[in-house]
Amino acid sequence: MSKNKEMKRVPLARYWTLRYLAALIIGLLVVSILSITWLRHNTMTNRVDMLEVVADEMASRITESITSEEAQPGIFRERTPLANLGINPKIYLVNATGNIISSNEPKNAPQKMNEAQPNLPAPPESLFEQTLPKTIMASKKDIIKVQLNNDSYYAVKKAINSNKKTVGYVVLLESKKNLAHVDQEYSQLAAIIIALALIGTIAIYLLSRRLSKPIKDVAQAAQQIQSGDYNVALANDVKEKEVYDLIESFRDMAARLKQLEATRTELLAGVTHELKTPVTSISGLLQAVKDGVVTGEDEKEFVKMALNETTKLKTMVGDLLAFNSFAVNAIPVHIQPYAINHYVQESTVQWAMSQPEKGVQVDVDLLPEERTVQLDGVRFQQILTNLLTNAKQAMEGSGHIQLTMQEEEKDIAIFVADTGKGIPIEEQPFVFERFYRGENKKYAVRGLGLGLALSKMMAQSLQGDLQLISSTTNGTTFKIMLPKVISETTE
Repeated sequence: MSKNKEMKRVPLARYWTLRYLAALIIGLLVVSILSITWLRHNTMTNRVDMLEVVADEMASRITESITSEEAQPGIFRERTPLANLGINPKIYLVNATGNIISSNEPKNAPQKMNEAQPNLPAPPESLFEQTLPKTIMASKKDIIKVQLNNDSYYAVKKAINSNKKTVGYVVLLESKKNLAHVDQEYSQLAAIIIALALIGTIAIYLLSRRLSKPIKDVAQAAQQIQSGDYNVALANDVKEKEVYDLIESFRDMAARLKQLEATRTELLAGVTHELKTPVTSISGLLQAVKDGVVTGEDEKEFVKMALNETTKLKTMVGDLLAFNSFAVNAIPVHIQPYAINHYVQESTVQWAMSQPEKGVQVDVDLLPEERTVQLDGVRFQQILTNLLTNAKQAMEGSGHIQLTMQEEEKDIAIFVADTGKGIPIEEQPFVFERFYRGENKKYAVRGLGLGLALSKMMAQSLQGDLQLISSTTNGTTFKIMLPKVISETTE
């Protein structure tokens, strides 16, 4: 089984929607992780700051109201509203050496219902019964991070002064886990992330669908053209420049294909007609001779007419074969040096002698000095003969043809001008198109419309060119360009 059959194709909208959605989910997960990390850190920092404020206030009040070495239990009950922040820290009142005087741990917590506040969180479990760790007491910082029972804790320590002497400390202790714990914020963050995911999914789907629709239309139009229908209809209200360029290019291509198909059909009909006409004439003439319809001199005239039609048919078939051969670069071009003045004059005389009617005058203006160029003599003679024949047909057998040779910087230019009726302006851009025949020539002269197209191809094979310089009702001028030096020889 081929790879194309094995590969599963998916619609463009689904393809990009899924990938954009995956990118969105990954992005939201990253944002969620960063947000949770920041939220925990910020919450913990705020709670530690609040512990410091509470500890400082407690130390100040005890300093003012202390009357004995044992604090009143009420001091702990008044500070337990820290539970409003979602924490219930351990509170210790210690002397200068770290011995615990009182705390809100179970051992020293109020036991009577009328003394306790029933809506407070349960008292923290006991960590210390007599003395705080030396790590806390020895630190000169107000906020100390310690490791207790394999957990991280933050201790906030504030001094109690009496008579400018430190007599003890208020120490608030809470685990890092409790300080960083949040519930409501997580719910809000989850709601925001889910909302963003839903909005992003809808936006991605709509954008992918909008982007895929014109491309889908172009694909359907391509299938339509493949089936032979060139009348495609594509939207014009596309705002994206690249998609608009794609649609415009495809529309132009469809119009071009439609035109080429129409031209191909017309040309095929024309070529068939042009080839069929001499065949029909030859068949009719020979049938008349065979059946004895004509005899004597008429019989000879019929045979002569049949031979003329055969020659025309042979010429047209030869043009077709030559054109096809040149189109695929199958005809070799043999380059050799020629004295261009002599060869142009000789080729012109040969053409004039081959014409049955002598009503056309041909003049040649040669170069002041002979120049040698490298070319294929046979192909050049074909080009010149075709131009002279077209000029004669344009003048309807009577007129003047002027050949003028000029030496340019890199080329030898040969101008072929006639005094014919000219080529209509609307037909001039198409004179070198294969199988193209103007309206005037289409019915007056039999042919396939390959003469000028073939001549231009042969001129280019000589590394030169053939151009239409001008055409008016007073005449037409063509220009043959041949390079003085040919660096590459085509074989």
